[in-house]
Formats: sequence, C-alpha cells, structure tokens
Amino acid sequence: MKNLIRTYGPLLLFSGLIILADQLTKSWVRETLDFGAQWAPWPALADFVRIVNWQNTGVAFGMFQGLGPVFAVLSAIVSVAILVYYPRVAREDWLLRLALGLQLAGAVGNLIDRVAQGYVTDFIYIGTFPVFNIADASITVGVGVLILAVWLQEKRAAAMVAEPGEADEETGVSTHIEENG
Repeated sequence: MKNLIRTYGPLLLFSGLIILADQLTKSWVRETLDFGAQWAPWPALADFVRIVNWQNTGVAFGMFQGLGPVFAVLSAIVSVAILVYYPRVAREDWLLRLALGLQLAGAVGNLIDRVAQGYVTDFIYIGTFPVFNIADASITVGVGVLILAVWLQEKRAAAMVAEPGEADEETGVSTHIEENG
C-alpha cells in the first residue's frame, strides 16, 4: 500500500486538485448563470473576457457535436493508459510527470461531466477563442508540456551519443566516457 501511495500519490493529489477546481467552477457556472447567459467579471474587459454557461457535446472547439459517449469512452481509455504508464516514468522526469498529471486531470474532469450530464460545461470565453473550461486548459497545457518534455529527452539522448569528449553546446557537459583497459 505504501508503494502505491508513493507511486501514485503525487499524480492523484495534483490531478485531484485540478479536477476539484474544474468541477467546482463548472458547478458554480451552472448554478449561477442560465444556459447561454454571460457575465463579465471585469467590465473594462467585457469585450474580451467573459464567463458564459455553454454546453458542449463534442470536443475542443465545438467539433464533433453529439459524439459525447464516444469521447467519454476515449477519456476513460486515456485515463487508464496514463495510470498504467505513469509508474514507468522516472521520478526525475518531472516534466513528463507534470504533463501526464495535467492530461489526466483534464480527461477525468470532462469525463465526469459527460457521465453526469451528457455534456461538458464550458464557461471561459476569451476574445474570439472558442469557449473552454479548466479541464480543457489542463489538457492543452499538458500537451504543450509533453511536447517540451519529449523534446528535452531527445536533446539529452542526442548529447549522450555525441562524439566522445565533446561537450554539449548548451549544457557544457562532456559526453566523454573513459574506457578501462
């Protein structure tokens, strides 16, 4: 049991906090605003930033409307895949762990909505960008962090196979390995 807590504790705590924020804000929007209603928390920015109660039965940017059940299944599969893969990630690879935590939080946050309501509540409206929620933002940021983590891993791997004795240009770390014998 201790090993499970040590392995999954950080992931579940981090993701759980994001899921909690996502669900609390969505609940507040549903209870406070009628469907389609808008509120401008900062009147000076009303043309740019608003809170709106919107229902999404598709995915990001309102694509594939009406396919909520399909995306519920995909969210569940992605969540399980993250839980299976997470222990295989080195503890030192905090960027990859962060990316997985963000993606898990987003997938579960929207999955809860799909199962409980049959749609996802979106409410953050910025400029002309499609309406989104905290779970959507978590997935998007998670993908960005994942891309960064993979890029950095590839960069480190390339430095490891560089010519012996050469130093990595950015880190200054020598890749020279002395041979015994």
